[in-house]
Amino acid sequence: MPGLSAEVVVHKLGVWRDVISVKQSPRCMRLEIEQQVISKVKTLPESGFIREEQYPSWLSSVVLVRKKNGQIRICIDYRDLNKACPKDEFPLPILELMVDIDSSHTIFSFMDDSFGYNQIKLAIEDEEMQHS
Repeated sequence: MPGLSAEVVVHKLGVWRDVISVKQSPRCMRLEIEQQVISKVKTLPESGFIREEQYPSWLSSVVLVRKKNGQIRICIDYRDLNKACPKDEFPLPILELMVDIDSSHTIFSFMDDSFGYNQIKLAIEDEEMQHS
């Protein structure tokens, strides 16, 4: 899996305990688009992005977005899951300040954001909530 190693960092969702899980209904898509999605999804388990789950407590719908080059980007509608998580209580850092602070360091590392998502692995105990 590209991105940061799980040995370095994992993301924890922190879902409130009293929240009832939500199972969204699947969205309709044209047959030719569905075939493209199925072929893309079949490659994901071997890359470590997804795994099969028999009885998930949370289900999120697949949302398809057409890229500028005409290909399909597979996204997931996590709005219900996001509502079940507390909001971050800190603002994002200002880029200019971060550059100034880091200018004294000799080694830097960056995440590859060409994929946009799946850069930090989800904590194992939270994986059951990430199903579609």
